[in-house]
Amino acid sequence: MMSVKPKVERKLLANAIRVLSIDAIEKAKSGHPGAPMGMADIAEVLWNDFLKHNPKNPKWWNRDRFVLSNGHASMLIYALLHLSGYDISIEDLKNFRQLHSKTPGHPEFGHTVGIETTTGPLGQGFANAVGMALAEKILSSQFNRKGFPIIDHYTYVFVGDGCLMEGISHEAASLAGKWQLNKLIVFYDNNSISIDGDVSGWFVDDTKKRFEAYNWHVIDSIDGHDPNAIIRAIKQAQKTPQPSLLICNTIIGYGSPNKAGKESVHGAPLGTEESQKTKEYLKWPYPPFEIPKEIYDAFDAREKGQKYEDEWNQLFENYQKAYPELAKELERRMNHILPEDIDHWFHKIKDEEIKNEATRKTSQRVLNKIKPKLPELIGGSADLTHSNLTIWEHAKDITQNNFDGDYIYYGVREFGMFAIMNGLFLHGGFRPFGGTFLIFSDYGRNAIRMSALMKLGVIYILTHDSIGLGEDGPTHQPIEQLPSLRLIPNLHVWRPYNYHEVLIAWKSALKNLHTPTALILSRQNIKMQYNLKNFKNIEKGGYIIYETQDSNTNPIVILSSGSDVEIAIETAQELEKKKYFVKVVSLPCFEIFRNQPKKYKDSLLGTDPALRFAIESAHPQSWYEYVKPENVLGLKDFGASAPGDVLMKHFNLTKDYFVKFILKRLSIN
Repeated sequence: MMSVKPKVERKLLANAIRVLSIDAIEKAKSGHPGAPMGMADIAEVLWNDFLKHNPKNPKWWNRDRFVLSNGHASMLIYALLHLSGYDISIEDLKNFRQLHSKTPGHPEFGHTVGIETTTGPLGQGFANAVGMALAEKILSSQFNRKGFPIIDHYTYVFVGDGCLMEGISHEAASLAGKWQLNKLIVFYDNNSISIDGDVSGWFVDDTKKRFEAYNWHVIDSIDGHDPNAIIRAIKQAQKTPQPSLLICNTIIGYGSPNKAGKESVHGAPLGTEESQKTKEYLKWPYPPFEIPKEIYDAFDAREKGQKYEDEWNQLFENYQKAYPELAKELERRMNHILPEDIDHWFHKIKDEEIKNEATRKTSQRVLNKIKPKLPELIGGSADLTHSNLTIWEHAKDITQNNFDGDYIYYGVREFGMFAIMNGLFLHGGFRPFGGTFLIFSDYGRNAIRMSALMKLGVIYILTHDSIGLGEDGPTHQPIEQLPSLRLIPNLHVWRPYNYHEVLIAWKSALKNLHTPTALILSRQNIKMQYNLKNFKNIEKGGYIIYETQDSNTNPIVILSSGSDVEIAIETAQELEKKKYFVKVVSLPCFEIFRNQPKKYKDSLLGTDPALRFAIESAHPQSWYEYVKPENVLGLKDFGASAPGDVLMKHFNLTKDYFVKFILKRLSIN
């Protein structure tokens, strides 16, 4: 901490945050003034006395991270960024919530400078912050050396009642306590109000005891409008060996004579008259959006922040001399740069044919090959490690006593796991992946969506991809999950069939730094076939994996993905016996194939839609983009409990039925 007592009265500094929030929301006629007004005193203390950051270089590695988990309070952070010297102008504040502005309704990573993560879906920012604090802990263990605390910073989080009501906060807080993330400090805006009113009608948790049970250090009953009380609490939190929750009692809409403490101030502008009365109460005499120079000077963090970074740069320069290889590796990892020979290396390990195994096992086989090359890969599973096969040879567990590891046992916490993975990536230094069953991707779907929205290269391992998993029955058998994931913009969904497709899926996932990837893998063994002639075309998302020996200008085209390609090839071979010309197209990644040139797509799909057919053991809607709905064989209802091969026959997902299906459609057409 580089504490400098502001020359301007603290209350005046906090009020600057309040009035900027009031003015921007009033101008937009939309927004949430209550939380920014209530948390302004806490924010002023944190940003002026404790937060280590550099507005001139928002991406400085060793900056403290600040996460506004209750993202609806976005004007709080926009005001702080503006006042502190970031590239957020007063005009940007005037354009709050307007199209293409730097100040959207909720904070957006990659869109607004200084925003560490996109927040708004309550609780996820909290979980992202756990991932960031975990990243700091692991990297410091792996790279710091005596006299060289290269990675040494805090993660500060603002949360509201809603964040703590969401189940994801339980998942993430439990893990943070287990891991003893002592540089994670969370400020709870305990104002007892949410959209529906006083939360006592639906939120009666003893939050202090709850977090103490998670092994957190908790400071209760802090006056959230008393700067000295806030300072004392932060100093105490920085000394504890546990993550800290600072419960700050605040008044929502602080300063509003008629709306403070009421739900009406949560999510609507104060109105012209109430805004003026609030400014009178706060003794704020200035016109809208006018901030006196002395307030700007007191908030300005550019000089102080540059000094922080200059001191660190000197430390890092000495570190480079003492530990050149470590420094080089840290730079590579923090910048998300893959090893230069990665393409050659993947090509080198392609010459292997695996037969009769599940693609989850194939994925583990690939993982064992690539992990030694990529120490930034950090894996895990939601209590399904040996089902998802996300672990590799020589993996080292991360525990509260050992952070020099690379594997995380998340427990049954799919949502928390996915959001923590996002935080690990956002921090820098890691390419996280995590596993669960495809059916349980629903539990963490919103975190997957946030990966896609933020353009994070996070990798999801989703196994047990169909009714082929068998006896576990319809509760565990995905039907709609595969097409629903394909609907998420900027998410690459790979459902590979054989070793080569799994290999390319992993390569694509690693190289696509700004695109999350879902690997959809089978539980059941597959009779894998290959077409090495077209190996390079796998990277295009679709390619010809099988075709009859005799040529024909207008063959039957069968499309499929994953384990169902086996059925497609067997069907083609049967049709070949009946003197039909057939081409099987494996389409492991729709999103990549969709972006190929029309000429290439036409070379695979042919020109006659009546001759195109598709089979996939999932809801058929994905295939309607390329195949007539009546030509797709899939599942439109839930599965059942029985051995996998029995279920495939029961639901007509077999070679024999598919041959009849195609011949019948051809006779109709």
